[in-house]
Amino acid sequence: MTEKITNNKAFILLLVTGAVYFFLKFITPVTGPVLVAVLFVTIFGPLLKKMQEKLHLHRQVGAVLLLTAAFLLVAGLFAILFFWIAGSLPEWLKNLDALQEQARQLLHFLCETVGGLVGIKGANLEKTIWNYLDERFTLSGNSPLVPGMLNQSLQYAKFLAAFGGFLVTFLISAVLLAKDYDDIMNRLLDREEYHVILEVICGVIRYIATFVKAQAVIMTVIGALCAVTLGIFGIPNGVLWGILAGVLDALPFIGTGVVLMPMTVLQIIQGNYVKAAVCVILYVVCIFVRELLEPRLIGHRMGIPPIAVLLSLYAGIQLFGVGGIIKGPLGFVLISQTY
Repeated sequence: MTEKITNNKAFILLLVTGAVYFFLKFITPVTGPVLVAVLFVTIFGPLLKKMQEKLHLHRQVGAVLLLTAAFLLVAGLFAILFFWIAGSLPEWLKNLDALQEQARQLLHFLCETVGGLVGIKGANLEKTIWNYLDERFTLSGNSPLVPGMLNQSLQYAKFLAAFGGFLVTFLISAVLLAKDYDDIMNRLLDREEYHVILEVICGVIRYIATFVKAQAVIMTVIGALCAVTLGIFGIPNGVLWGILAGVLDALPFIGTGVVLMPMTVLQIIQGNYVKAAVCVILYVVCIFVRELLEPRLIGHRMGIPPIAVLLSLYAGIQLFGVGGIIKGPLGFVLISQTY
């Protein structure tokens, strides 16, 4: 009976899939910082070894230096973004009244158009919308805006606390593992039953390295495309907005839309319909560029068909939410390597 079960490939595949799902769903949320630290030390292990041999630095010191350099790089990018936004804020506030008037004109035009189509007075529709907006966003005691803001503030505080705990645990784990990593690996290699586990780990690390490189290429291509297009068509600060769109393209589904869709609305309000159309077309082009490049860059280098990458992305998002953009393809690789 046992032999029949072990020879049943469909059953084994189902068992492996269930185990991988359980691991991604329940194990990774509580062991995430340590797992990320393991990946960090594994990927940068050769570099840490070279730093130890040539610079005579202990691996813990090398790990601290690498993490510090990464932190400074990210902090520098955020600082550039912050000062850019802060510097542009006075100009935006100066034009706020003009934008509000343009928004009223646009709303009036839309209400008249829609009212004419459905057979109601546009003025009544416009008045209803403005009454709703006044009631919804007036800063009064009865307004839902204030409790909404408080609720959002609590959520942001919880998120920051959780992220801070994740980051601290990761940093400590990475430094500790940098010291004992070789020892742990040698013990695993001495035991034959762990060889399969090590093979799976190596496959996953290859995938993650490929995934990060692919995302870097895609973000660079889309950032350059957005920066050049917005700059050519005279969008204010178009190059910077394009670079920001390329960075935010890493977000699943919305991606460049975080920048391009509000920009489209702004151009419509200002009456720049050609520029608005350019923003919409650029957004569609960016979606197609990602959909074309991602399966090819990840699938070809990993020997995985592009359709399998797309399916794993979709399944991951359905099962794990936003985190499925990583967990989906990662789960596919885990299943493939283990099977």
